Amino acid sequence: MNDTRLLFAARSVRLFGYGFLSVVLVLYLADIGLDPRRIGLLLSLTLIGDVLVSLYLTTRADIIGRRRTLLAGAMLMIIAGLVFALTRDFTLLLIAATIGVISPSGNEVGPFLAVEQVALAQTAGSRDRTSVFAWYNLAGSFATAAGSLCGGFFATLVSYRANIVAYSLFGIALAFLFTKLTRSVEATSPPQRTFFGVHRSRGIVARLSALFALDSFAGGLVVQSIVAYWFFRRFGVSPAVIGAIFFGANLLAGISALAAARIARRIGLVNTMVFTHLPSNVLLLLVPFMPTLPLAITVLLIRFSISQMDVPTRQSYVLAVVDESERTAAAGVTGVARTTGAALAPVLAVPLIASRDWVPFVAAGVLKIVYDLLLLWSARPSLSADAPGAGPAQNPPS
Repeated sequence: MNDTRLLFAARSVRLFGYGFLSVVLVLYLADIGLDPRRIGLLLSLTLIGDVLVSLYLTTRADIIGRRRTLLAGAMLMIIAGLVFALTRDFTLLLIAATIGVISPSGNEVGPFLAVEQVALAQTAGSRDRTSVFAWYNLAGSFATAAGSLCGGFFATLVSYRANIVAYSLFGIALAFLFTKLTRSVEATSPPQRTFFGVHRSRGIVARLSALFALDSFAGGLVVQSIVAYWFFRRFGVSPAVIGAIFFGANLLAGISALAAARIARRIGLVNTMVFTHLPSNVLLLLVPFMPTLPLAITVLLIRFSISQMDVPTRQSYVLAVVDESERTAAAGVTGVARTTGAALAPVLAVPLIASRDWVPFVAAGVLKIVYDLLLLWSARPSLSADAPGAGPAQNPPS
């Protein structure tokens, strides 16, 4: 099996595990006796710990070795799952949440994404990069969807704790796949030995990191685990039904990512990011005001059908505008910025869901709209280069 297939397989296994866990994570923590304040704190520390671990690993991945970095992430995933499954002690859970790899959202956490993106970019030409990332995200979305569906039914038939144990098993499978990678995934350019691994691209990385942190903070208010909790509290929905909802949502999100590459070739990467993201944020605002479960599900599914078109374009844009030798670090720093933003949100969102359940959705939608407008404004000098048909020396490829 070649490296590209291994990376796609690893993405699928990992995202299946994330989706499998996220449907029941908050329900499990509530079931073992944690109140909403402690659950929110635990979810936030899960993401804060991920920031620290990922920042260290991704900015040094080209020095440590990309394969070793990926294996380290898989081991942290295994350890965190086992601790969550074996203890109810809040202190131990906090430690595991801080140093381990747990995904409350069903989305990427840990050092994996940044390292895999750059390894994939080495095998794809500039013109094909966005398309490769679109298929890569499609594989992840389908895996998250399947994991959400299976996780909901599994928890109904067995127990929430069994889901947590299974999460560690997915980590073991992930580690096995990483051991099969060859040296061709390693860095081909001399690694940068600066503090964060970026030098020439420091300005653009700092600007994008700030914007991505804002977007991710907004998204952290409505991560999949929290929305699952909202459906449970508002409509009394069972884990199996919640899993089915997110199965459909993630399928639609994955399919939408494929359309992003084609749209980007016509209107450019930044325009694709912004003008597909804005309407999805309006739909997010509407979800908590739907009076019935079918209407809430419908609006959520429509939102997911367009919400992820910015993902492969964003990933491609970051790698296009930085120096090639700084790609791993740039992907890592911007990824960590996103996780940092997301880490600050759950500690606020879970108590709000328990009292004023519409506030997280409205706050998330408004902040995401602000992010879109700021991104469009900040990218104005490069939009001519990003436009279709611009010369190859200037154009961030789509």
